[in-house]
Amino acid sequence: MTWTPFGARPLVRLAPVAALVLAIVAALSLVGRPETTRAVAAPRATDVTLRGALPVPGLWTAYAARFVTPEGRVVDDVNGGISHSESQGYGLILALAADDRDAFRRIWTWTRANLYLRKDGLASWRWQPGPAPNVRDPNNATDGDLLVAWALTVAGEAWSEPAFTLAGRRIAHAVYDRTVIRTGFGPALLPAVDGFRAGDRKDGPVVNPSYWVFPALADLDRAVPDRDWKAVAATGHAILAATRIGSTGLPPEWASLSGKDVAAADGFPAVFGYNALRVPLYIAWTAEHRRESLAPFMARWSVEGTARPPLAVVDLTSGRDLEPFADPGYRAVAALVACSLEGTRVPDDLRTADVDHYYPATLRALALVAVNMRHPTCW
Repeated sequence: MTWTPFGARPLVRLAPVAALVLAIVAALSLVGRPETTRAVAAPRATDVTLRGALPVPGLWTAYAARFVTPEGRVVDDVNGGISHSESQGYGLILALAADDRDAFRRIWTWTRANLYLRKDGLASWRWQPGPAPNVRDPNNATDGDLLVAWALTVAGEAWSEPAFTLAGRRIAHAVYDRTVIRTGFGPALLPAVDGFRAGDRKDGPVVNPSYWVFPALADLDRAVPDRDWKAVAATGHAILAATRIGSTGLPPEWASLSGKDVAAADGFPAVFGYNALRVPLYIAWTAEHRRESLAPFMARWSVEGTARPPLAVVDLTSGRDLEPFADPGYRAVAALVACSLEGTRVPDDLRTADVDHYYPATLRALALVAVNMRHPTCW
């Protein structure tokens, strides 16, 4: 695996499943069938303050102009112009945070038609432009499905759209029923349906700590109460606590749960990298974030006498910085952590409507939403 230029994350190809899944058309998709609104049980309240929570009005305009096509495809510009369930999920969250119902509907329509082709209600993780088939690996990516389910359930309540609520609940059920497994740490999220279980790998099960989208789990616990999302969140915190005993206190990108301790998974670099950078974002976004969970990040990024913390990919074995998170958008995550722990004001240069590449631009926008929702005094 090599690091992609411009601070992009390396995309890991997930294990393929039978090609027959690709023959399942959208009309048969679990989330694509027309439904009557009477089938929707009244959800318990989600955090509808996510609607309109993006505090920089022009940021969504610039973001959508650069990364969202008129059809609703959210483009990862560094990774060959592909789209994936993660980008579509983030696009939905940011459209809701911008209170842009038209963009939200377009993004969801494209996502449902082009990614939700599996018969189990989960999305194929990657869509690539060019000659058909555009979906060549039908495996899912659980964080993408979780983001989509979260966006739909909150949007359904915020905009009084029962169809969104119903679709979100169905995807949430599919996520839990197909990817949550029992482990020694509690019920854990597999990164995908296929390829990461104990039967798939010698060091299985393998998880990705950044797939625990803690604010999503908190909302789904209220909106989809017939699944134990609170226990899943607790497992995520237990896994992160186990990683804090290392010399850096930072979580790996991919972790093996095969033993009593959490270890870096075989075949992946033992690093804190572009995926794991989302972990402190999601922790600080929760209503009751855990200070001890954020402390290792604050310690790593706080350097006396400098206004810009040294964010970098970290070798977890040696503790050395390997390469910087170069794009400025990544610093918004460090700003969110400093705000959460010390009430530090968000720097002015992170409050602009400028966008860089897809991933750092997305993390910056999400971090600003989290600041506005949870820590408004930092704004």
